[in-house]
Amino acid sequence: MISRARLTGEECPFRPNGDPAPIRNPYTRSRGTLMKLLRRAVALLLLVAGLAAACGAATADEAVHVLTARGTVGPIMARYLDRGIDRAEANQAKLVVIQLDTPGGLDSSMREIIQRIQRSSVPVAVYVSPAGGRAASAGTFITMAGHFAAMAPNTSIGAASAVNADGSDIEGTLGKKVENDAVAYIRSIAELRGRNANWAEEAVREAVAATANRAVELDVVDFVAVDLDDLLSRIDGQTVELRPGASVQLQGLAEAPIVRTNMTGWERFLDFLANPTLASLLITLGFLGLIFELANPGLIFPGVAGVIAMVLGFIGFGVMPVDTAGLVLIALALVLFALELFVPSGGILGAGGVVALVLGGIIAFRDTPSEFQPSKILLGVLAFFIVGMFVSLAVGVARVRRMTGDIGTAALVGKVAVARTPLSPDGFVFIQGERWQASLEEGAAQPGDRLRIVGAEGLRLKVQKEKAQ
Repeated sequence: MISRARLTGEECPFRPNGDPAPIRNPYTRSRGTLMKLLRRAVALLLLVAGLAAACGAATADEAVHVLTARGTVGPIMARYLDRGIDRAEANQAKLVVIQLDTPGGLDSSMREIIQRIQRSSVPVAVYVSPAGGRAASAGTFITMAGHFAAMAPNTSIGAASAVNADGSDIEGTLGKKVENDAVAYIRSIAELRGRNANWAEEAVREAVAATANRAVELDVVDFVAVDLDDLLSRIDGQTVELRPGASVQLQGLAEAPIVRTNMTGWERFLDFLANPTLASLLITLGFLGLIFELANPGLIFPGVAGVIAMVLGFIGFGVMPVDTAGLVLIALALVLFALELFVPSGGILGAGGVVALVLGGIIAFRDTPSEFQPSKILLGVLAFFIVGMFVSLAVGVARVRRMTGDIGTAALVGKVAVARTPLSPDGFVFIQGERWQASLEEGAAQPGDRLRIVGAEGLRLKVQKEKAQ
């Protein structure tokens, strides 16, 4: 029996009875081309990885490191300040200055920041600035926790009463518990730094506040500084106790270089997403997206976007630890990548996986020591090739879907074959590297004559003699 025809023009061996080899799947060529591209991409990725491994080195300097903490106190701010203090410690900085301007924020993130200040091996000065700024609510705790506390003119501090995330009062026994816990915490901070613990208690219980000059009079902060240079000149020469038995005398601050550690673009983006108000919206939209996906299976986009939005919302509320949220996003990305190979989503699952992987990598590895952090160049190249891989897959699928579905003899109709044996009317023809049985509709043909395929009966081709041009 004659086998089906292949759609490629490659030469193939004949079976012992002279029949051609079996047909191949029409997707084989596209898949082979894609695999070649992927192998080349992996080779290039390994080359770039080797080059990237040789890049990047930390510099050490004895300087004043300045951090800028503005906006709501949340998990991303806590991680940013932690990173900034880590950098200052690694570079043997003389002093860390936190320029603070906040309306308050999450209690959990506030405590993380305070704990990081208290275990710092570099003195930390909290400077409420610029003029017109404030250290309200959680900012009051952070300011009083600094080894030095200063305020710019026309700033305020206080109003540290605990409230719900929506701004409403905490009622009943729970409200009393939260208030008493906050009072105990702020009094312990004030007593540790030698500041006015009674006023600190009033700031929590009565929501009192004070201007910069009044705060100095009440011994809430150390002094008023017009700008950063004024702050450094006032601190220069002082001795500060980092912890019992460990004191540091600050010298040469006025001449020390200033190193500013700002939030990265991604940290600013995540800090925007982690705003408690926006977090409420993200969780709500994410929940609605999941419901919409369950009600209309197969849409895919609402479900993918909903899960990512809910994870980011949980970060904003501090419900899910930041590191855990990063790992959850990475796991979600792997699941979405796997589903993309089996579920026809039009690239939505792959795109969602890329978004989840990038966000998860940034969130999960931000606190990793610099010597163990993956190279940013390598991560960028990896993300580029992951995106390129899924784009290539999407393009390949689109091309395959546009291909005609004709296979076997149907794919040969209209093509020209060459007579291999005399046809009068039956014989054999040769086309695309294969020999086929054929029947000539009119006349006779000799070996080497060109014959046009006009149809087929089963696996027997119908041919006509090609007219001379």
